[in-house]
Amino acid sequence: MAKFQSLREAVTENLRDGDTVAFEGFTHLIPHAAAHEVIRQGIKDLTLIRMTPDIIYDQMIGMGLAKKVIFSYAGNPGVGLLRRMRDAIENSWPRAIGTEEHSHAAMANAYEAGAAGLPCAVFRGYRGAGLKEVNPSIKSITCPFTGEELAVVPAHRPDVAIIHAQKANRRGDVLIEGIIGVQKEAVLASKRSVVTVEEIVEDFDDLHPNLCVLPHWTVSSIAHVPGGAHPSYTHGYYDRDNAAYLEWDKISADRDLFTAWMKENVLEVGPEAFANRVKGL
Repeated sequence: MAKFQSLREAVTENLRDGDTVAFEGFTHLIPHAAAHEVIRQGIKDLTLIRMTPDIIYDQMIGMGLAKKVIFSYAGNPGVGLLRRMRDAIENSWPRAIGTEEHSHAAMANAYEAGAAGLPCAVFRGYRGAGLKEVNPSIKSITCPFTGEELAVVPAHRPDVAIIHAQKANRRGDVLIEGIIGVQKEAVLASKRSVVTVEEIVEDFDDLHPNLCVLPHWTVSSIAHVPGGAHPSYTHGYYDRDNAAYLEWDKISADRDLFTAWMKENVLEVGPEAFANRVKGL
C-alpha cells in the first residue's frame, strides 16, 4: 500500500546496498531528484536497470555507486556520450562496472515478463544481431508450435523501481500522462517502489485515454517532489532544460570538474533544489 513520505524517508526505507534498482522514465518524467537522494545517502553496489541510461546513471556511476548496468542505450540525450560511464568501463574510475546490453525490445519485454511473474521473456528479435555473441543472457528457443526460432532473455525483477509522475491522489493512486515508457511495468515487476510526484490532489479530474494510473496497492512510497524530473521535462508542468544537458557534456568530461559539481549541486543540497531550478527556467 502506498505510504506518503519525504523523499529521504522513501529512499531510506526501500533501497539498500546491493539492490537491483530500475530508474525509469522515457524522454520525460526521469526521476532525477530521487537519484540525487540515493547519491546523497551513498547507497552502493547497485545493479542499475534502465532502457536508456542518461545523466542520472552517469552521475551514479561517477560517484561509485554502481557495480553493474543492464541497459539498451546509453547516452546524453541529443548531445553525445555518457563520459562517466565510459570512464568506468574503460579505466575503472572510480570503480569497474559490469555491463549487460540489450535491445529496446528485449528490455521492454523483460519488464513485461517481470510484471507478469514470469521467469523470462520470449519474443522475436536478435536475428543477425551481434549482441548475442557478447551477452550470454540472450538465448534462443524453438517454438513448439511453429518451429520458429525466438529470442529469450531473463525477466527484469528489480528489488526497487523508482519513477516520477505528475500526480498522486490522497488514496495513493498515481497518474502518469504524456509519453509513457515502461514505468508501469517496472513498478509491477519490482518488490518495492518509490514514486515522486509533482503534486498531490484529492482526485484525478478530466481523465482521458492518454494516461496510466498505478493503483495505490502497487506502490510502496510516494514523495511530493515538485520539479523532481528536472532537467528532463514533465508533461503539463515544465519543459526540458536543454542547456543543462549541454552543460553536462562539459562537466562530465573532467573528473575534478565532475566531482566539484556533484558536491555543490547534489551532495550539499536537498530535494527542494529541484523546485527552485524549475522556477528559474
